[in-house]
Amino acid sequence: MRVTICIGSACHLKGSREVISQMQDLVAQNGLVDKVDLNGAFCSGNCVKEGVCVTVDGELYSVKPEEAKGFFEKEILGRM
Repeated sequence: MRVTICIGSACHLKGSREVISQMQDLVAQNGLVDKVDLNGAFCSGNCVKEGVCVTVDGELYSVKPEEAKGFFEKEILGRM
């Protein structure tokens, strides 16, 4: 599974660093290091969204730092 988190200016201001940190921790805690490919990308082109742009296997989501754990459980663990 490929998960890409935007690290462009707008998403950085919305908390992309925190979302990345949480995702890294959650992937490790759940033993998914070999199954989930975490990546960063500059500007996903959806800066008007309220949260950080996160793409899971090509599907775009908007994730706020406080929603990262629930997002992980639903969209990543839920697909395993």
